[in-house]
Amino acid sequence: MPQTKAIINIQNVVSSATLNQKVDLNAVVKSYPTVEYRPDRFPGLVFRLKRPKTATLIFSSGKMICTGAKSGMESRRAIMKVAKELKKGGIIIISKPDSKVVNIVASASLGGQVDLEKTVTTLGKAMYEPEQFPGLIYKMDEPKVVILIFASGSLVCTGAKKEQDVYDAVHKLHGVLEEQNLIFYE
Repeated sequence: MPQTKAIINIQNVVSSATLNQKVDLNAVVKSYPTVEYRPDRFPGLVFRLKRPKTATLIFSSGKMICTGAKSGMESRRAIMKVAKELKKGGIIIISKPDSKVVNIVASASLGGQVDLEKTVTTLGKAMYEPEQFPGLIYKMDEPKVVILIFASGSLVCTGAKKEQDVYDAVHKLHGVLEEQNLIFYE
């Protein structure tokens, strides 16, 4: 059991969804002039919500990508709300969108200093090039995530598909750092 408790914050949940139908993006723009749509630059439009504070990319294929949510549930709520708004705006939506979480980004603090030089040789599947980037890049197999480890004891965890995977990965790494005497507390 680690000496300190890691403080973990989910920063962004990215979900993909599909409406299983084509969407007329120009019709969406007519109903919602506040959406961002520049087809000469990007093939999708950006539909922003204030609550939950998210941005959803909508493509003419009916595919959607939602970013900015703080949980999987909030991401699903945002996708459902966008579909509901499209209906309200006169866009015919034939079925509820299917959605799934594709990436979770979280930050964490371990409360101690990490010796990155020793950690890179101990962990395996780790990369540390301090001249290029100040953090160590660690690819964890189980759960399958990538963790950026900084000397300050701060972490960024990315690639998780479930929120529990973030917590499991951070706690597992924290335990290994302590067992191997790679983290120091003041």
